[in-house]
Amino acid sequence: MRIAMLAPISWRTPPRHYGPWELVTSLLTEALVARGIDVTLFATADSLTAGRLEAVVPTGYSEDGTLDAKVMEMLHVSNVFERAGEFDLIHNQADFVPLTFSRLVATPQVTTIHGFSSERIVPVFKRYEDRVNYVAISDADRHPTLRYADTIHHGIPIEHFPFDAQGSDDLLFFGRMHPDKGAGEAVRLAQATGRRLVMAGIVQDEGYFAREVQPHVDGDRIVYDGPLGGTKRTQALGGARALLHLIGFDEPFGLSVIEAMACGTPVIAYNRGSMPELIVDGVTGFLVDSFDEAVAAVARIDTIDRAACRAHVERHFTVERMAERYLELYRRILG
Repeated sequence: MRIAMLAPISWRTPPRHYGPWELVTSLLTEALVARGIDVTLFATADSLTAGRLEAVVPTGYSEDGTLDAKVMEMLHVSNVFERAGEFDLIHNQADFVPLTFSRLVATPQVTTIHGFSSERIVPVFKRYEDRVNYVAISDADRHPTLRYADTIHHGIPIEHFPFDAQGSDDLLFFGRMHPDKGAGEAVRLAQATGRRLVMAGIVQDEGYFAREVQPHVDGDRIVYDGPLGGTKRTQALGGARALLHLIGFDEPFGLSVIEAMACGTPVIAYNRGSMPELIVDGVTGFLVDSFDEAVAAVARIDTIDRAACRAHVERHFTVERMAERYLELYRRILG
């Protein structure tokens, strides 16, 4: 089986810090290579893989402001389709543009839909649903008008997320500084409960960060550590009493949620989007419908068994499980 894995090129694959689509693409690629699958990763030239790397773009366009994103994307996508005959299957992780090439080649295509940035892009998916096998990353993110081949949840290499049986008294916010992710809500919740809050993530909306977060950051009760990677990332995820995920949108998945639970940290999240598929209410955290319910959940967080959080991820959200599900899909498509 020869697979062409088409990564996004906003960031390196795997990303240095932020880059959830690139991270999932890397995890799946490496898991498939480890199973003996012949995978060629089409990604930025500075990407890392145990498989073959093919690149026409030097680095992520979000990492180098001199690159034109549209130009780089078209060069990148056309590269894989010009070589489509070399592969049994193309797995697209790079949103909707590759769909428009799908009828120009005979090679079957799988597209993992990582979410819909807008309803305006749905017509592209609709036009090519008879040609491309769509995978949803959660049942909640399935668009009602589209045909899907499967729902496959993301998985993580759980051995990279050490279990912390104790945590600390701190609350944690881990995500983009953006209204969708609820950074301001996390600040208000920490203040309402008298808890110290550690925050980590890239600043995606500078105006929002300046209004809702930065004025409260004092380096003591509210701490902002910027984007974290490597050991600092896992230490932050495991070293908290709870992860606050008070999202302002219907999130398609939420990697930080399963990463925190893998480390033993329960999650308090608004009950919307994919959260009910990731969190077992009262077992691995709390699903809440209002800010007041979130405040009450903090008071009950010690009723959660941190070992149960870890066990839940081990059963449902490992990279091995994700890879096996995709392999089953590939085999089904290829007959």
